[in-house]
Amino acid sequence: MNAPRLRSRKLDLKNGRVDLTHGSGGRAMAQLIGDIFRDAFDNELLAQGNDQAVFDIPAGRLAMTTDGYVVSPLFFPGGDIGSLAVHGTVNDLAMAGARPLYLSASFILEEGFPLADLQRIAQSMGAAAREAGVKIVTGDTKVVERGKADGVFISTAGIGAVPDGLLLSGEKARPGDAILVSGSLGDHGVAIMSSRENLQFDTQILSDSAALHGLVADMVAACGPHLRLMRDPTRGGLAATLNEIAHQSGVGIRIEEDALPIRKEVAAACELLGLDPLYVANEGKLVAFVAAEAADELLAVMRAHRLGGDAAIIGHVVQDAHCFVQMTTSFGGERIVDWLSGEQLPRIC
Repeated sequence: MNAPRLRSRKLDLKNGRVDLTHGSGGRAMAQLIGDIFRDAFDNELLAQGNDQAVFDIPAGRLAMTTDGYVVSPLFFPGGDIGSLAVHGTVNDLAMAGARPLYLSASFILEEGFPLADLQRIAQSMGAAAREAGVKIVTGDTKVVERGKADGVFISTAGIGAVPDGLLLSGEKARPGDAILVSGSLGDHGVAIMSSRENLQFDTQILSDSAALHGLVADMVAACGPHLRLMRDPTRGGLAATLNEIAHQSGVGIRIEEDALPIRKEVAAACELLGLDPLYVANEGKLVAFVAAEAADELLAVMRAHRLGGDAAIIGHVVQDAHCFVQMTTSFGGERIVDWLSGEQLPRIC
């Protein structure tokens, strides 16, 4: 992604398309990087034009993550692949309690992809990064032949600073712990599917894609010593996340169906599409495990934040050598919430 500024004719960002020369390492590639990515991500480290970014880091521990984004469609109600790539990477860092610092971004572009759409994605990505207070400081661009990709794929990496004394990890859940979610479930997955299938509902369903580190910072400040772990329930939704944690910690989990915050329109859409909201992806929600005595305080803190207004306590951790996740249904019955063998919705992030 790093390239010198060239004094030459600007790209035709309105009508132009990506071609193989944009990945050749020559003048066309430098123009693409300069006119689209450098403009969208502008910061002092990226502007140095090197093949790497060199920066100071705070004292203490760092968190690092990497991710890839292949969502279809690229633009959906409430977001697009660009903002999603920033939010997803920031949130992976935030689940460790980390303050995000720097991101890298690598783009795989398909020959023939409209430059206007690429600029729109880059601008969205840059805006999301600025809003999150994180800098995209290095990256890479490759172009593949028509038909060898699907428009744009984005890979990211991110690093963040973890507060001293904070250790959140998936093996730390203990019997008696309370389980909270930060808001309504399934919004992102249903927004993607409704856009993909061109479905119309009375109320528009928007993706919940958002950067969660501000909410996490408030939670850590208020209840840090009592927090066990946090996780963002993306692919596989809440069900996959709870099963992962149950097996990591060697515990069982019990949740209450009536406590789950699911919007009526999302529940209706899931029923129409034959989906289970427990398995539908989220991109702006988190699950938190906390010592029982701090649950009410943590809930109040979450609800006071703009991204946690619909937060709820949904269940608790129990002893269970089988590591089952079980749900008490609205009718008073019991249901095992198991893993899916595959994905309900592919290409969701």
